[in-house]
Amino acid sequence: MPTEKKPEYSPGLAGVIAGETAICWVDPNAGLMYRGYDIHEMAQKASFEEVAYLLLNGELPNGKQFVEFTQQIAAQRALPGPVTEMLRLLPSKTHPMDMLRTGVSMLSAFDKDLSDNSHDANIRKSIRLIARVSTLISDGWRISHSQQPLPERPDLTQAGNFFYKLEGKVPQDWQIRMLDTIFNLYADHEFNASTFAARVTASTLAGIYAAVTSAVATLKGPLHGGANEESMKMLEEIKTPDRAESWLKEKLATKEKVMGFGHRVYKKGDSRVPLMREIGRDLGKRTGKDQWIPICEKLEEVMEREKHLCANVDLYAAPVLWMLGFPPELNTPIFAASRVAGWCAHVVEQHDNNRLIRPRSLYVGHELRPYAGASGKSA
Repeated sequence: MPTEKKPEYSPGLAGVIAGETAICWVDPNAGLMYRGYDIHEMAQKASFEEVAYLLLNGELPNGKQFVEFTQQIAAQRALPGPVTEMLRLLPSKTHPMDMLRTGVSMLSAFDKDLSDNSHDANIRKSIRLIARVSTLISDGWRISHSQQPLPERPDLTQAGNFFYKLEGKVPQDWQIRMLDTIFNLYADHEFNASTFAARVTASTLAGIYAAVTSAVATLKGPLHGGANEESMKMLEEIKTPDRAESWLKEKLATKEKVMGFGHRVYKKGDSRVPLMREIGRDLGKRTGKDQWIPICEKLEEVMEREKHLCANVDLYAAPVLWMLGFPPELNTPIFAASRVAGWCAHVVEQHDNNRLIRPRSLYVGHELRPYAGASGKSA
């Protein structure tokens, strides 16, 4: 039997270049760029719709394009009736991410462009997905809490409508601005686990709904999007800033996983952290819940000193979303409501210049050995 030379192996594909993209660049030295624009310059000024347009189309929209794109998303938010009924059939304890994954998959059956992987059809489907992922989250949440879904508000942006659909109240401008900023920071992040899952699925020429379903399933994991939900549980356990250092040292001593720290790409800190920390400080003053950010800052200080690990954006996103009034169970779905724009952009890019993603594995099993039949004797 000829032997194959063992290739180099990188556990977790760390540092492996798995493809090319013109959508997003994560700079290991704490930078983040969408289509050539520093997202930190846009995050606090652009609406999520403007960022979504940029990701999908490669350029920022002019005034007319922006209005049309915003209107297109608003017009596509309502769910098909059977999808809403499906949400009612799920057990009330179903995790919102499981509701979302099932909902995205079911939506595919109602899209007339389902089997068309052309560029234009993928853009049309992307607009529907960006619009409806948000609705699946808000309607699913209300249904699971024995409340009726609320009608869409086409006069509100995605961020404004999301607030409204959850609580039935039109949010204040500062709340919309903060959620827009959060959406913008989360909209894309290169070949992260969920985006890569979407691209692998898309590379088989499966459609965009299949790819986004794969992405939602991947995002749920606590080592990816689920980290911000787990981070809030951690902060609630700590309770006050003065307990942060002793709590963290105890966890480190027992080698327990601490959420909200470390990143596969960033080497000098997550570029999104300073802006999310700033939003958190502002919210702490507005809401009177000013203990959360100091806890995070103390954890940052101790983790840097003890383990030389920097915080990632999930550490600060958790209390920010909590202070904005969102329950922790919705942290990861809110992440998805933003990242769906990036997922769709990557599926469009994958289909536009497709090659099946099929890596090799490094075999570490038995050497070739003779087969002994069921009787234990060689045939």
